[in-house]
Amino acid sequence: VTGSVVDLSGIKNQDERKKIVDAIKEASEKWGFLQLINHEVPSSVMEGMIDGIRKFHEQDVELKKEYYSRDRGIRRVRYESNIHLYQSHTANWRDTLYISMLITGHIEPEEIPAICRKEVIDYTDHVKKLGDTLLDLLSEALGLNTDYLKSMECAKGKTLVCHYYPACPQPELTLGTDKHTDPDFLTILLQDQSGGALQVMHNNQWVDVEPIERGLVVNIGDFLQILSNDKFVSVNHRVLAKKVGPRISVACFFHGAYEPPKIYGPIKEFISEENPQLYQEFLVRDYMAKFFSRPVNMSGLDLFRM
Repeated sequence: VTGSVVDLSGIKNQDERKKIVDAIKEASEKWGFLQLINHEVPSSVMEGMIDGIRKFHEQDVELKKEYYSRDRGIRRVRYESNIHLYQSHTANWRDTLYISMLITGHIEPEEIPAICRKEVIDYTDHVKKLGDTLLDLLSEALGLNTDYLKSMECAKGKTLVCHYYPACPQPELTLGTDKHTDPDFLTILLQDQSGGALQVMHNNQWVDVEPIERGLVVNIGDFLQILSNDKFVSVNHRVLAKKVGPRISVACFFHGAYEPPKIYGPIKEFISEENPQLYQEFLVRDYMAKFFSRPVNMSGLDLFRM
């Protein structure tokens, strides 16, 4: 499937915008994901980012080594390789470059590896603007004021997660990425056109998501499911390992206000006698700490459900 495809080209026209908001509302309630076209991120910027991430991962291992770390907390830019940990069937078959803008919302150019610096800066500038636009549309889709989610700093902290999936000799024994939901408000995913590896859970079945040329995949995260008190769904998704490769994807996670901490929870307008509050309030840092140390088969939402 392609899922719900939303064309943003008419966003400034009142009638067209209403159609866009309605389409986003339906996709967020039924699927938890959608694909965007005509989203104002130029093709050249998207292709440049894919190419820059490929170059980073394919450079000599000695050059990547200075970024290597398995410590989530300290380094804002770090490289992790799981391919060489391939002892268990559950290891994810991929290498990853993480670029964290969790606290300040931005990163100094010199912190980004030189081989992909320009591409990362260009793409980040565009994807931040798109994130703000989407939060406006999602606010309207929830029946709230346009700036509601933005005023709650839902786009403040971000992380870019840049995966490189090599060809896998035995794809049936592993996954590119395990089943999970995202610990954020929303995720914008850029993927190369090799396609067919991303799957979402819909009606208890795994469904292939076919990439659309020049499209971006957007999925609702746990935090938006909590704020909406289950009106919107945070979608379970996974990535299959493939015999063909390499494949490249770049996910931008919008985590909200990490520091200084802000309390998030179900929005009061969505709570009543008929619709009781379903989740506890939380701090982003607490949610993420619990999320990354949870048992494999447990969702983050389960940890905060009342």
